[in-house]
Amino acid sequence: MRQSCFFIGVCFLLLPLVIKAQVPSVVSDANTHIRKTELTRAFLTPTRIIWKSDESGKYVRNEDVLLKQGIGQADLNAKNGLKLISDKEHKGGIVLDFGCEIQGGLEIVTTIANQNPAARVRVRFGESVSEVMNDVKGVKGATNDHAIRDEVVTLPWLGCIQLGQTGFRFVRVDLVDEDTELDIKEISAIFSYRDIPYRGSFKSNDERLNKIWMTGAYTVHVNMQEFLWDGIKRDRLVWIGDLHPEIMTVNSVFGYNEVVPKSLDLIRNTTPLPSWMNGISSYSIWWLLIHRDWYYYQGDLAYLKEQREYLTGLLKVLISKIDKDGREQLDGNRFLDWPSSENKEGIDAGLQSLMLWAMQSGRELCSVLGEDQLAKECEEAAAKLTKAGQKIAKNYKKLKIAPDAPGSKQGAALMALAGLMKAEEANKKFLSVNGSRGFSTFYGYYMLKAMAEAGNYQGAMDVIREFWGAMLDLGATTFWEDFNIDWLPNASRIDELVPEGKKDIHGDYGAYCYEGLRHSLCHGWASGPTSWMSEYILGVKVLEPGCKVVQIRPNLGDLKWVEGTFPTPYGDIRISHKVINGQIESKIDAPDEVQIVH
Repeated sequence: MRQSCFFIGVCFLLLPLVIKAQVPSVVSDANTHIRKTELTRAFLTPTRIIWKSDESGKYVRNEDVLLKQGIGQADLNAKNGLKLISDKEHKGGIVLDFGCEIQGGLEIVTTIANQNPAARVRVRFGESVSEVMNDVKGVKGATNDHAIRDEVVTLPWLGCIQLGQTGFRFVRVDLVDEDTELDIKEISAIFSYRDIPYRGSFKSNDERLNKIWMTGAYTVHVNMQEFLWDGIKRDRLVWIGDLHPEIMTVNSVFGYNEVVPKSLDLIRNTTPLPSWMNGISSYSIWWLLIHRDWYYYQGDLAYLKEQREYLTGLLKVLISKIDKDGREQLDGNRFLDWPSSENKEGIDAGLQSLMLWAMQSGRELCSVLGEDQLAKECEEAAAKLTKAGQKIAKNYKKLKIAPDAPGSKQGAALMALAGLMKAEEANKKFLSVNGSRGFSTFYGYYMLKAMAEAGNYQGAMDVIREFWGAMLDLGATTFWEDFNIDWLPNASRIDELVPEGKKDIHGDYGAYCYEGLRHSLCHGWASGPTSWMSEYILGVKVLEPGCKVVQIRPNLGDLKWVEGTFPTPYGDIRISHKVINGQIESKIDAPDEVQIVH
């Protein structure tokens, strides 16, 4: 991998010379207004050629040259590059696989054996092979939303061009014009990412679980761009509600990173009260819940104090949305996640639970901030919400909707986590019915947590293997915006041309905002199993802010051993658990500042 030139350093070196030369002030002003970045760029070589437009060698030649690592520089001696040729009947084209999903663009280097300019090519980026083999004009939901994934560019003669800014693994390049011959020296993917260590880790005797843990971690890592995004192809935005599972993964894998407060502050600063964040009432609640968890894991009291005015104002808005009977009356977009969108009872139960959760967290945070009166109001509101919520939970268990219908498990999970329904009841009647049917990638995290609270660790591990593992079986290197276990029969992999008679897992499925190829195959909200495994299998639970007191209570289920690390503000905890003669034996090495309890 090759590092990019970093012009900002040059600007700062030249700035004193500019000022000394007494050039017009507008020049020096321009040089002092530089937006820095924490991102690194690396250049990836294709790992394989998936498809070419013909096998005769007439229109595509010497394609294997692209599999050699390039240097990003044109030179006068390179003449035998990839040849793409067109006539009136056929246009040369090729599909490349870069091995894993990344966020970034493409670099193409041409040779001297070209016209000037070299040629026009059509470039298509895709998270699946199916996506690059389809048009963006509405075919199977293909889209240029948020990021251009299908465009025509003119290549220079004997030069280099960089293009694109999207999430992708596959790229298709086709000649556009007739009677053209193009010679390409190199094609590299430009990977944009934060060069940060994976402080957290997880390894067990089950390689499937190990791969799922790491895939969830990587899914969030590539979404840690200038801000924390939900998706790198589509949803390249700070969707604050979606970020709770992502930030729990950041806590478990990377520890503190500035992308989290930067993103929390962005959505706060762009959402004046009493407006809802992202236009969704539950998302403002998630902002509050994220701050509670971020404070517990990172212990940054000074940062929490910066939230005082907005946080207390938001709590007052939320309290005003509770009626005299203790039921939430949240207005605007009443949303949990997409699969539950048509399940009114599930949404109502979920929002009642989130409101209670918000009041419980609000009381904690107000006590820390010295807002005693508001803490008392939160406690009183929580009591009202609990009384009404218990009635909702009682009726919920009597509903005739299927326990694994979309939205049913979402509502049950949130009620269990908020204490409105016994976790054991939620697990037996809803969460464990028909395995992973009714799960979703976003709220699946809360379903897994509720199953664990019921003591069903083995059932949760089995769901992780079945649901998230199925995406890996289909060729995924990151986890998806949504997935349904019923999509599996006769489904093709995302890293191959769709065989005749097979279902296109990317283009033929999806719903709501993610129909067909619009479906994001890299969505941070799907990373829940990563932090779940760290919390419930490794057994790490933070009990006091800043990880000053951490409980280690492992649950290995059918595993024979597990080991890993967990980041704290004081350093990493090293953990090892082994089953010996039916008993778990543990070794724990923690920083002196962290108290370990069992």
